[in-house]
Amino acid sequence: MTAFLDPAELTPPLVLLEREKAILAFNRRVLAQARREDVPLLERLRYVTIVSSNLDEFFEVRFADVMEAARLPGTAVSTGEVQAVAAEARALVDQQYAVFNDEVMPALAREGLVVLQHSQRNEAQRRWVAQFFAAQVRPLLVPVGLDPAHPFPTVANKTLNFIVQLGGRDAFGRENAIAIVKVPRVLPRVIQLPDELAEGRQAFVLLSSVIRAHLKELFPGREVLAFSQFRVTRDSDLEVDEDDATNLRQALRTGLYTRHFGQAVRLEVVDSCSETLVQFLLQQFQLAPWALYRVNGPVNLVRLNELIDQADARALRFPPWEPAWPASLPRGGSMFERLQQGPMLLHHPFESFEPVVQFLREAVQDPDVLAIKQTIYRTGTESVLMELLLEAARRGKEVTVVVELKARFDEEANINWAERLEAVGAQVVYGIVGLKTHAKLLLVTRRERSGTGQGRREATVLRRYVHLSTGNYNARTARLYTDLGCLTADPELAADVDAVFQQLTGQVELGRLHRLLAAPFALQAAMLDHLVQVTQAAFAGLPARVVVKCNALTDPLLIDALVMASRAGARIDLVIRGACMLPPGLAGVSDNIRVRSVVGRFLEHTRVFYFRWGKSEEDEAIYLSSADWMSRNMLRRVEIAWPLRDAAMRQRVIDECLVPYLHDARDAWALHSDGSWTSLAEPGRPGAQQALMNRYQS
Repeated sequence: MTAFLDPAELTPPLVLLEREKAILAFNRRVLAQARREDVPLLERLRYVTIVSSNLDEFFEVRFADVMEAARLPGTAVSTGEVQAVAAEARALVDQQYAVFNDEVMPALAREGLVVLQHSQRNEAQRRWVAQFFAAQVRPLLVPVGLDPAHPFPTVANKTLNFIVQLGGRDAFGRENAIAIVKVPRVLPRVIQLPDELAEGRQAFVLLSSVIRAHLKELFPGREVLAFSQFRVTRDSDLEVDEDDATNLRQALRTGLYTRHFGQAVRLEVVDSCSETLVQFLLQQFQLAPWALYRVNGPVNLVRLNELIDQADARALRFPPWEPAWPASLPRGGSMFERLQQGPMLLHHPFESFEPVVQFLREAVQDPDVLAIKQTIYRTGTESVLMELLLEAARRGKEVTVVVELKARFDEEANINWAERLEAVGAQVVYGIVGLKTHAKLLLVTRRERSGTGQGRREATVLRRYVHLSTGNYNARTARLYTDLGCLTADPELAADVDAVFQQLTGQVELGRLHRLLAAPFALQAAMLDHLVQVTQAAFAGLPARVVVKCNALTDPLLIDALVMASRAGARIDLVIRGACMLPPGLAGVSDNIRVRSVVGRFLEHTRVFYFRWGKSEEDEAIYLSSADWMSRNMLRRVEIAWPLRDAAMRQRVIDECLVPYLHDARDAWALHSDGSWTSLAEPGRPGAQQALMNRYQS
């Protein structure tokens, strides 16, 4: 292998595509799913809600960072650039509501699923809504009339509120003209009408519509002159000085209380909101006019998920998918005995996640298992794996858990799990200060018998078993995300995994690993080194090939190295689900690079890196990884990548994770050098995900 690439040898950076616009472009591709007639209607509505959820996070984190950079003197971000991103986001929101109002909801109505506004409800339906409001909603509403003794309330991040402009005088004879009504989060946002009132359909009303219809009842003796729903989005990135924090868990828990009240970055109102109320709200939240988003419909479309859950319309959803049981794993057999025969590769969600659960469950119940170590990034509030770790600790096993407290928007769940684990005696650590632990590792140490036979005493040895994954230890998302997992008893991989755990707990020097590549130390350098090998092979006229499948490509060094390989003549395919900052197809620069994105039923989450730099089998490498090709993953996180050496596994990954996606003619999009995307869908052609579902059903 050649020496690692010196970054100084790279060509000057290209004019890269803008990351923020690349993220918004990804959400346009998600929204396009909501327009597809071959996607079931309730799933089309779900894609609309996914865009809203994604945009919330975009504003809370990425856009908030851009706004902060523009406020600081001497930065490269101008106010004009911030406004340009805001305008692009506004155009996407307008398109989203157009799809919602003009395509998805009318199509659902034709199928007998309707959301009735007040003007569309008949007299019987209005009476029922009035009774529901009086009994279930009104007791929880607290209207606040603003005056010096009742200042503008502190509005939490993403909460739904009404602003009301009133005429006349209050009970004390004063002309306080503005009131705020907070919509309680404990109330359902979608309410289904009784069947006898639905006129043969499934009829729903939105909580916001219920409150809107009865606003006057909250202000007896006053005239409601104008009103609007509104929602403010705030900077929600937790800022904790890890160097000064003596207890990171306590510092983060404190930060969770203040997260909901960060700097405002976006204001949403309904499109009919009066200019008087708009200006009042902008002033209260200290926002510029370009931070305003007028929407034609419910202010928070995410909560329409409740309609999807309540609707009785199986034909309007994707057909149920039951992951296949791995063919190489006998049901009910011992995982340890199976792994002694060789490694296992699991492809989720086409194959079941249950073998991973079974592996940990067997480790918990086996008296010969002495120790279990696991990293935790996102598990959710309910987790069978975490419950098993708790049980292992109760049984007296040595349990070590590296909990990433800074997993964005999962901090509270992870803190709660950490405290529960500590309470039963598990050793809990929080990784390395300044680095997120994103690697997915599970290590089991088992005492086994060996050396039995004539004239020989029975001896015991310690044997280690490992699970590595490109995804998260979350049984629910394992049914929704595509990922690869590897179960193995390979001694070298096990030793490497143990070394990573030793570093995470003891903060010792990692040393030289046998097989694993670990960030932030060697992963980026190794990827650059392989790209140099490919470049040299291309210059020499040898086969030169790169295929990278991951969630995002934004690291400038890796982009430059890919461009160098392209200039040398290497053939490069990049399957990037989300943001890609490399402009492909530039003559003489990146014309040998193709970039595609696949957006389908499942969230593409698999990370596979393929390199070929010659004719022999030794001139090829395939890695699976927890890392995307982003600077944060390469330099500011603990990540892992591991090579596949088993020939059957290598071919399986090529056949299932690369080839189908490079030929997808249903869910694929092609990136152009100007940052625009074109759908590659051809009527009647299969997509990669459907092909894999068919493969595992047969």
